[in-house]
Order: sequence, then C-alpha cells, then structure tokens
Amino acid sequence: MPHVLVTGGAGFFGGILKRHLLRQRYHVTSVDRVPDPSWHPHLTKFTGDLRDPWLLHSVFGRADYDAVFHCAAVLPQGADWDEDDLWTTNVNGTRRIAEACRQFGVRKLIFTSTNCLWANGSGNDPAHAIREDEAPAPAEIYGESKLAAEHVLCGYANDLDIVILRCPAIVDRGRPGLLAILFEFIHDGKTVWVVGDGGHRCQCISAEDLVRACMAALRPGVCDLFHVGSADVQPQRAVCEALIAEAGSASKVRSLPRKPALAAIDLAHRWGARPLGPYYSRMIAGDFLFDTTKIREHLGWRPTLTNEQMLVQAYRCYASRREEIHGRTNVSAHSAAAPMGMVRLLKWVS
Repeated sequence: MPHVLVTGGAGFFGGILKRHLLRQRYHVTSVDRVPDPSWHPHLTKFTGDLRDPWLLHSVFGRADYDAVFHCAAVLPQGADWDEDDLWTTNVNGTRRIAEACRQFGVRKLIFTSTNCLWANGSGNDPAHAIREDEAPAPAEIYGESKLAAEHVLCGYANDLDIVILRCPAIVDRGRPGLLAILFEFIHDGKTVWVVGDGGHRCQCISAEDLVRACMAALRPGVCDLFHVGSADVQPQRAVCEALIAEAGSASKVRSLPRKPALAAIDLAHRWGARPLGPYYSRMIAGDFLFDTTKIREHLGWRPTLTNEQMLVQAYRCYASRREEIHGRTNVSAHSAAAPMGMVRLLKWVS
C-alpha cells in the first residue's frame, strides 16, 4: 500500500483529499496545526506547525512516503489572522516541506496553489482565460505568499517532481466560508445583490474534481504547472437565480451600481473591514477564468460539475446543518462560516 503525507489534513480540502486517499487504500499521514478528529486504521496524525523543523523531522522520519500533498495554508480570514503568520507559514513552511522531501528522498510533491495570484483586474476580459504561461499579478498578501511559495518550489525542480495545481474557489458540501454569507441571504429570503448587471463570470472548482486532479498528478514523471477549474461558466446573476430557484427561496437578485459598489468595498477594506478585499472584489464584480487546456491534454482531466451544480450541493448541506456550521470553532477558515462584517448592512436593508 502506498504511503502519502497530506499537509493541512484537518482542513477543508486537505481533509477531503485525505478521506479519498484512505478509501483508495493508501496509508496517510496527516499534519495540521488544528487537531484532526478523524480516525482510520491507516491514518497517522500529527498536530503541529510546518515551520517547526523538529516536527517535520518526526513526520518524515516515521515513514517512506511515496508523495506529499502540500495543502496547508493560512488564509486572511477570521478575526485573529496575522500577516507575519500567514507569510511565514505559506512561504517558509513550503520551503521546509520541500527541503524535507529532498532530505528524506520523497520525489513527488504536489502543491495546491490559487487563482488569487491574479487580483488586480488582470483577466477581466470575458473572452480571455488565463493560461499557465501568463505572468501573475497578485494584489494582496495571500496571493503574494502563494506566488512566493511557487517560486520556492521552482528552486527544487532539479531534485523533486513538483506539480503545482492552481485552482479557483473550491466548493463542496462541507465548505461554508464566504459562501455562508450568500447562503444565509438565500435561506432568509433576502435580496441577493450583484454588482452591475451580474453578467460577469467567475470560475469555481468542486472539491471532487480537484481531488481527481491531485490523483492524476501522482502519475510517475508528471512534473508541471496546471490550471484547473469548472467548465461552462455562466454569468453570476444566472448562477444566483438558479440557486434561489433550487432552494425555493423568496430571494430576488438585484443590482448595485458598479462604480459606487467597488469604491465602497475598497474603502471598507482600507479601513480594515471584513470580509471583502481586492480578490473578492474581483470575484463579485469581474470576469475570471482559468484556461484548463493543458491539464486536459496532458493528464486527461475533465471537470464534472458546473458552478450551479456544486453550489446547489453546498447550499443543501448548509440548509440542513445551518446551526452546526455557524457554531463551529477551532476549525480551518474554509470549514467555518465567514463573519458577515460590513455585508450585514446589505442584509438589514434587504
């Protein structure tokens, strides 16, 4: 049975990947600084910080890993996140993981990166999907940290088979995050506001499809950078209307003037208000698509769920477990419901 290491194994996507690997009869070692409550006879768990060299020596010294899935990251979400903690975890932690792989002879390292590498308006042409060879342009610390982590990994390309998977927002039944704000509006029958006419398109990816991309990346000899994402991406207004209809909600989709709305979001961000920032402004007001031609042609990967399908699944889970989701503590940022912050003002007037 192959043995793999999953960083962030107690988190949202790391946990989904971990459970898939266990179902596929892998031995899995999970490391996360959040305690992992799951149990399986083929699962080994470590709780600790990836920046701790003694922890990594213990983790890598206990098994001969066939591959490492590096999914752990700190997000700029929640009330207590810290810029230095985010940067050093996402960048220095990645360096320590790569160095441990080289030291202990683990050849394959698969890294989940992000579309937050573009957050300054690049790619806002709806006819233009971003390719792997286009220069990133992050506008905030999370995207900058993930780009720096990619650069770190490039320095190990002669020693490791590194696969970088850049993905848009990951959606699954168990992930509330910022989607909890949209879902709460729909659940309570409030107006769902879109910026402008809602004609912009913003790609997502289902956790199931990202797992499939990770498994494809395990193939011997694969060492490359790939963009992944959903297909047939529809305008945001149409996606929201489909979700409202599926929920049987009394919500209506209405428009906010584009320029004033973006100006208000930018001003609130400068004042330190949560939860919206430059990346999320682009998500709710601009087009962004990844070109997935490369992974389709090289690895035969195809997405299976559209934005509408994955959001309907996620909403059904939210509606059935709403109280439990909003009561979660000591979990990853993706697994907790994001605080509504300034958006609550819109709910009050809806």
